[in-house]
Amino acid sequence: MTDTTQRKVTANISLTLDGRYNGPGGPGDMGAIVSYATTDVARNHLTRIWEKATTVLLGRLNAEGFLGFWPTVAADENADPRDRGYAKWLVDTEKVVFSTTLTAAPWERTRIVNAPAAEVVAALKATGAGEILVNSSASVIKPLLSADLIDRLYLMICPEIAGGGQRLFDDGLPGSKWTLTEQETGELGEIALVYDRAR
Repeated sequence: MTDTTQRKVTANISLTLDGRYNGPGGPGDMGAIVSYATTDVARNHLTRIWEKATTVLLGRLNAEGFLGFWPTVAADENADPRDRGYAKWLVDTEKVVFSTTLTAAPWERTRIVNAPAAEVVAALKATGAGEILVNSSASVIKPLLSADLIDRLYLMICPEIAGGGQRLFDDGLPGSKWTLTEQETGELGEIALVYDRAR
């Protein structure tokens, strides 16, 4: 019998050199990040992120953005195969969307939860198999970092200083140690990093 309590919790996010996941213009200000999203390094990194994941966790804003965009990529035969692979996975996989405002999911294979992220992750770890991926949603990553429930971080570092915007690593997080398990540097200076939690 498989020990289903050992599901890894992974998280991916792109950050600027000053540690921000958006610019001073707010959540939609992705100028310092978006131009690096279609590089070979970024696309290879994207493939690594989803390959072992069977459940994806999203905040509502990311869910609306991702699920409004990626299904069209899944159907686009001219899209980069790595983008199509990710898009098909996102459409087909189990999705859990955190929201205090949505009451029903407008997307297939999706359930809406209004509960603390740590509680939801504990329940998911006790059932099923495969990795649980927090897909680029800082609103979910932050409380899971606080609860020390993330086993792997996939970070894409973009070589720009945003000078404002929201940071992933806020003051007050508990101290933790991480081991670098993979890194790849792109021609534009972007770096894909994979860190595993050292426990």
